Amino acid sequence: MLRASDLSFTYARRRASAQRVLDGVSFDVERGTIVGLLGPNGSGKTTLLRLVSGVMPPDSGRVTIDGRPIDQLSRRELARRMAVVPQETHSTFDFNVIDMVLMGRYPHLGPFELEGAADQAIAREALAATGTAGLEARPFGTLSGGEKQRVVIASALAQASDVLLLDEPTAALDLGYQFEITALLRQLNAERGTTMIVSTHDLNLAAALCERIVLLKEGRVIAHGPTKGTLTVENIRALYGVDADVQFHSRAGHLTVVPIARSH
Repeated sequence: MLRASDLSFTYARRRASAQRVLDGVSFDVERGTIVGLLGPNGSGKTTLLRLVSGVMPPDSGRVTIDGRPIDQLSRRELARRMAVVPQETHSTFDFNVIDMVLMGRYPHLGPFELEGAADQAIAREALAATGTAGLEARPFGTLSGGEKQRVVIASALAQASDVLLLDEPTAALDLGYQFEITALLRQLNAERGTTMIVSTHDLNLAAALCERIVLLKEGRVIAHGPTKGTLTVENIRALYGVDADVQFHSRAGHLTVVPIARSH
């Protein structure tokens, strides 16, 4: 469904300090799957999400969705296919929660068209799906971190896109909210078939949530494939320089990763 083919990108490439951030990155995302994007700081994860979402063009390579290059889609068309959930969302104005979610409907409105009853219904359905219906009238700025993240995900759902791109969806959240967001994403995938690419530093989040993993280091893919065969002791050592214990946890129902020490 979504394919990244040989993507390369360099910041400030015309300057002497030019830095190649991505180098020949390729991977596929099948419809209805959750793919985890793992890598240390500076590995190019956020840049890769920006290229995949069409926010920035690559120096070379291309991204296609159902075989169509995304640079051939209008911004409106692309927004109908992909929605982005950033690490943090700051609102310049103190919008209410329902207004934040209705912003997801903009790609479906004509010029100067206002949201109608159908858009309101879709927004409220998205709030209900994320467990935030009771927050509809609250100012967005008064919400907790976990509540804000749920509302931003609701806005992405209201956008009615095929693919969600999530950049560190549990960053800066406490353990309880991390668990809730993980459960929410798993539920949305199971019930709605939502395709997701999740960039994260959290190996256990990736193990719990993702069917497939892409490991990115210094702008290159060092491994990718099913989670069980990719999230291995050897690959974690190669990616982070850390020895870890990787075991299947029967009660959790997925792999768990326990860092042990820096490898030598």
